[in-house]
Amino acid sequence: MNLARFPRRRYTPAPTPLQPLPRLSAALGGPEIWIKRDDLTGLTGGGNKTRKLEFLVADALAQGADTLITVGAPQSNHCRLTLAAAVREGLACRLLIEERVPGTYDPQASGNNFLFDLLGVEQVRVAPLGADLGAEMQAMAAEVAAEGRRAYVIPGGGSNALGALGYAACAQELMAQSFEQGAAFSRVVVASGSAGTHAGVLAGLQALSAGLPVTGVNVRRPRAEQEGNVHRLAVETAALLGAPPPPRDAVVCRDEWVGGGYSIPTDSMVEAVRMLAALEGVLLDPVYTGKAMAGLIGMARSGEIASGERVVFLHTGGWPALFAYEGVLRAGGAA
Repeated sequence: MNLARFPRRRYTPAPTPLQPLPRLSAALGGPEIWIKRDDLTGLTGGGNKTRKLEFLVADALAQGADTLITVGAPQSNHCRLTLAAAVREGLACRLLIEERVPGTYDPQASGNNFLFDLLGVEQVRVAPLGADLGAEMQAMAAEVAAEGRRAYVIPGGGSNALGALGYAACAQELMAQSFEQGAAFSRVVVASGSAGTHAGVLAGLQALSAGLPVTGVNVRRPRAEQEGNVHRLAVETAALLGAPPPPRDAVVCRDEWVGGGYSIPTDSMVEAVRMLAALEGVLLDPVYTGKAMAGLIGMARSGEIASGERVVFLHTGGWPALFAYEGVLRAGGAA
């Protein structure tokens, strides 16, 4: 897998840590849990979108763009990191916020919404659930062009084949660390949302012949729909890499921990966020990694993840959003 042939901006100076979680493992009384700390990637606040943006922003710069445009939900980590990449490169940034739950976007809210303002976003536009987001972003790009500038449109989550290369690179990094640290894993557990991270890891592991299965924990869509999305993007990413496509049965997207819908808190998410903070000093987020860790905890408690397994949790970041969910996450709060 030769990733060096793709232009890339480097926002993270070194591999992110791969660490055991001994107190969580003891609390679960079964599998040995490790964590890949992609919450510690570069750019403001870190998170998985940083790896995708390394390839996407390189393409934007090659095309002469001076403005980045992207889309995300309220409290979007992807929007925060795209804006941070724009600041790093001296570019402007405009954001389209998809209000997936009516009435949930508050520009005065804490968390990522506050960081949009602090980082100097040029424009924030809000669209309702069901809007044609691609058309909305193209209209924003046309407005930029009318001002004599050039926009580069990045899909939600940075989740196209080019962006997913960031997680093919992460798969390569993970396998090298696994070898160096003498830790062979039985599976990877990761949040599965816009599909780019999940698909990129799958495509990368397939290209490396790693034989390491990946379990996605959904944060929004039903299982069949999400598995189709992940497989399509994994096939496209593998084609870009010039590698064999992952088989359809390699795609597993569990939906039992979605709860009431995207970004809607659950009791199991609150438990997971509080457990990781209190036991390991690791901050999860309420939308993605909190629900993904709730899935890992649930599978460990049920015995689906067996006591002899060594599992790596791919921490995709998102902690700045914690501050917008303080009332739910405080001791005594209600999900």
